[in-house]
Amino acid sequence: MEPIEQIDPSYEWSYQTGGAMSRDQQFAEFVEQRWSALVRSAVLLGCSTSEAEDLVQAALVRCYIAWRRVAAADDRDAYVYRVLLNTHHDSRRRQWWGEEPTAVLPEMAQADETARIDDAHAIGRALQRLSAAHRQVVVLRYYAHLTEQQIAGVLDIAAGTVKSRLSRALSHLSTDTELANLRGDAS
Repeated sequence: MEPIEQIDPSYEWSYQTGGAMSRDQQFAEFVEQRWSALVRSAVLLGCSTSEAEDLVQAALVRCYIAWRRVAAADDRDAYVYRVLLNTHHDSRRRQWWGEEPTAVLPEMAQADETARIDDAHAIGRALQRLSAAHRQVVVLRYYAHLTEQQIAGVLDIAAGTVKSRLSRALSHLSTDTELANLRGDAS
């Protein structure tokens, strides 16, 4: 008994079109002939026109990848429509099951960080308006949390000078109108 010859799936296609065609040519011709019908079908499935075009493109990408099976199918159109329906079904699936709509959001409102940033900029501008010597003392005392004796050692000045500079700097800062607005005593 002789082995049964395998029929080339593209034989019917090439016979109908009058010559051998490459896979890409076959696919391009199929798409050209069926595009509008596929898009209309997708619209009838409930898609908008743009969604339908996207759906058909996605289905045709799947068909192109498996074009040998599509070309070998008894009914190419039925095969492609099945792929279209499966693609439509996949696109309508809920992508993430952990999220559920609710009337009240469980998230806690977070404080507006812009106010904190604005405050920091206002303080920075107020410090820039101080002299360098006064600014150094304020920063070392209230930012670095050094004692007056430690500041005196760092700046190589007397402890009394640290106290007087700190007193004058705080006096200037207490009269700064921008800082007064932060404290809420704008008058």
